[in-house]
Amino acid sequence: MKPVSVFKNNYHVGLRDIDLTKKLKISALFNYLQDISSLHVENLGIGIEAIEKRCGVIWILMRAKAEIERYPFWNEDITIETWHQKPKKLEFERDFIVRDATGDVIIRVVSMWIIIDTKTRQPKKSELINVQYPPFFEERAITNSRLGKIKPFSHTKIAYKKTIGYSDTDINGHINNAKYIDFATDCFPVEQHMQYYIKSMRINYIREAIPGDNIVICKDISDLNSNMVYIGGIKEDSGAPIFSTIVEIMPVKERAELLQIGSSVQKPNWGWA
Repeated sequence: MKPVSVFKNNYHVGLRDIDLTKKLKISALFNYLQDISSLHVENLGIGIEAIEKRCGVIWILMRAKAEIERYPFWNEDITIETWHQKPKKLEFERDFIVRDATGDVIIRVVSMWIIIDTKTRQPKKSELINVQYPPFFEERAITNSRLGKIKPFSHTKIAYKKTIGYSDTDINGHINNAKYIDFATDCFPVEQHMQYYIKSMRINYIREAIPGDNIVICKDISDLNSNMVYIGGIKEDSGAPIFSTIVEIMPVKERAELLQIGSSVQKPNWGWA
């Protein structure tokens, strides 16, 4: 197949991809994004096996930001489009747009990737991948595409602890990027998933975690009045940060009018304090 600037693929939202609300889980979305990214780099001649064999490196997702207009439903057909920006010194930026069957954009995502040495696990310069790219599509999926550091709010507390196992790993032998999303969303009580949803998410992947590692998942709801929640993970033995994320919480459409009645409406009791 001729290398293309914008790669498209269709996805059918199946049972394994939805939650109890019959809508796509955000972790399943990230699995879709990982899949289409893999397909596009294969199209460009810099797929997973190709760069490992030729350059001794692997692709690593470092940061991402998703803005969600609505979640696809069970049995819905969607189309995802992805394209890459001109590589920087170390970073490869990749954008995504998710469309429904009518062509309307329902999700926008920007992301930043790097390549690391398979043995030393250290970042390598992007120029190591010497390939003739097709013309770059410079439009960004999200206007504010900057993916900076994420800092905890002021009152971080432990949500739960997790031991990394076999089912958490991916082809690189560490936690799959979508699993971190599950770790974060597990901080939300089930009842709140029925009433509220994640409108946007920023996540930074800071360092690897492998099977046998014990991690502590922390949360911070000190900015809940702005519907913003911080969630992060650290290694229990060293306290070293593994991932950090900020999510924007919004009510589902059926309850949205309750937040517009007036200042007398109380904020929901999240049961996390």
